[in-house]
Amino acid sequence: MSNHRLVYSTDDGDRRREDAAPKAKHGAARGPALPQDGVVRVFREKGGRGGKTVTVVRGLEGDLAAIAADLKRHCGAGGAVKGNTIEIQGDHREKIVARLQSKGHRAKPAGG
Repeated sequence: MSNHRLVYSTDDGDRRREDAAPKAKHGAARGPALPQDGVVRVFREKGGRGGKTVTVVRGLEGDLAAIAADLKRHCGAGGAVKGNTIEIQGDHREKIVARLQSKGHRAKPAGG
């Protein structure tokens, strides 16, 4: 079949848009580039989330899953670890900054 054209692959998904620029994966590093100064920054984000507010923690190192579990329990909210960030559902910036500072991290609220 010289006129055959693959339109879908279980490995690569939709093949009709091969010429288009690849889209960024969900959960990829979004937001501003952060300086490497050892300060944990806590953002409130709303964009690209269907109007839902999410608190995003950037700049942490170590066992992010354990830290995220502690923050979720402290805030009484759901959340996830995506890449090297922690996302907590809702606006909990003050609670999270206070909790991280009590655990010995240099944390501060960032953004608007």
